Amino acid sequence: MSENPTRRSQAWFGGTDKMGFFHRSGLKAMGVPDRMFDGRPVIGICNTWSQLAPCNAHLRDLAEYVARGVYEAGGLPLEFPVASLGETLMRPSTMMYRNLVSMDVEETIRANPLDGVVLLAGCDKTTPALLMGAASVDLPSIMLSGGPTLTGRRNGAQLPSGTGTYAMYDQVRAGTMSPEEFVGAEVCMWRSNGSCNTMGTASTMASLVEVMGLALTGNAAIPAVDARRRTLAHDTGRRAVEMVHENLTLSTVLVRRAVENAIRVNAAIGGSTNAVVHLLAVAGRVGIDLCLDDFDSIATGVPLLVDLVPSGKYLMEDFFDAGGIPVVINELGELLHRDALTVTGRTLGENVAGATGWGSPVIRTVDDPLRENAGIAVLRGNLAPDGAIIKPSAATAELLVHRGPAVVFEDIDDLHARIDDPELDVDADSVLVLKGAGPKGYPGMPEMGNLPIPAKLLRAGVTDMVRISDARMSGTAFGAVVLHVAPESAAGGPLALVRDGDLIQLDVPARRLHLEVDDTELARRRIDRGEQKTPEPGGYTQLYLQHVTQADTGADLDFLRGRRGSDVPRASH
Repeated sequence: MSENPTRRSQAWFGGTDKMGFFHRSGLKAMGVPDRMFDGRPVIGICNTWSQLAPCNAHLRDLAEYVARGVYEAGGLPLEFPVASLGETLMRPSTMMYRNLVSMDVEETIRANPLDGVVLLAGCDKTTPALLMGAASVDLPSIMLSGGPTLTGRRNGAQLPSGTGTYAMYDQVRAGTMSPEEFVGAEVCMWRSNGSCNTMGTASTMASLVEVMGLALTGNAAIPAVDARRRTLAHDTGRRAVEMVHENLTLSTVLVRRAVENAIRVNAAIGGSTNAVVHLLAVAGRVGIDLCLDDFDSIATGVPLLVDLVPSGKYLMEDFFDAGGIPVVINELGELLHRDALTVTGRTLGENVAGATGWGSPVIRTVDDPLRENAGIAVLRGNLAPDGAIIKPSAATAELLVHRGPAVVFEDIDDLHARIDDPELDVDADSVLVLKGAGPKGYPGMPEMGNLPIPAKLLRAGVTDMVRISDARMSGTAFGAVVLHVAPESAAGGPLALVRDGDLIQLDVPARRLHLEVDDTELARRRIDRGEQKTPEPGGYTQLYLQHVTQADTGADLDFLRGRRGSDVPRASH
């Protein structure tokens, strides 16, 4: 039946026995002609389309264009759904389900007659979830992002996704915007399908996928509704077939040098802090030796070039018009491994040869950056023995060296109950501390690290404060926010021992986060706190709590680390 009996899909379609009959007849019931089982590459289209993930609501359409490209190149496309993760609706946190979706992706790919796969992602966690799952199988794999929404507009001004929400809600709490105005702005922020129009986590991960060579050039910035996104989808499907012929597996491209490129570009674009925890998890799936400190050391000396919200003032449409990631790569020059192999079969440098920004102010030059040394800063000290991170480019510069008394919230419910209490003992020099928001504590490590500034301080004109937690922060958020404190409070980390009034030192240039409480007192507090019982809620949540690792190693499930390969499973009948 097949001229290529060694192709993986032929273990399903290549025989004339009972099982071959079953497998072929099932697809023929959907109208697949017999000639499609002649050994041509079978390409899975892994789709995170869902009306529960509005940012991904257009991926159904993109999948059709991917399929066209697969057919053009002589392959057989088979689309399949996996669970989707939408930041706008899911509770308690999409991060808790990132690992679950990666399991869905991995097992679906391995269990089915696929020779290669196109990964359709959009909203924040869908990109790392799909990449993690595919990495553990290691077939020829290529990613296609959904693209950003159009520029939001309100009252003649740009309205940035996410970032505008935080800013306007602070105005509501300060009494300078009415609740009616706030609600009225909802329809202005997202004017089309697509993910956030800022350099939030979705655009960050789409950018890093392109930089790591796992997607075609242009993947990051083409708007979701632009016709060129459909063309890219078509070309992605065509390339997936070629990759199978070339046996260009994911692990061939996803190597240490590719991840180093991603870390440097994340600094240059002012990318999301979430990239840290996602890249650590992805690296763990393919066996790349990557640690938290690498995010600081590798990005040393990399300037902030992209003037995008929240670190700058422009939005993703502007970034696309300025030439997008190819221009950033060329501007960074020898700071990157330009000889790194990509899914195109060419090097990163070859992919972007000749790309220019036409003098757009959105992408600055290395000689005139928006900021020097823009990478994620990794902090250590007695408050974060295993590390914590901060994004200096999104923080008020004066707060990067700060000493102040702690105002402690034991969990998110405590925060909500007291943050706007007029009697709260807090001033602009205070350090807001949130516990119980890490991987185990919440559970799921929500994007609540950018604690709201108390309303009475907002009314007094305070726009930023030092905030510390074991939570994450949306890539669209901003401020002097220390995140991912490890170990988290629920795992017995020192964060659990902080009390109101304790002095905390933050020194970002020195990479230091220190609690001014001596070891004897901390030991006494630990005894007073006693042993904390682990909840047993049942279901996936219990599995997650039992096996999730800490933020400094990617918050993956411990048993999912590593590759399990693409061996064909035993027959089902």
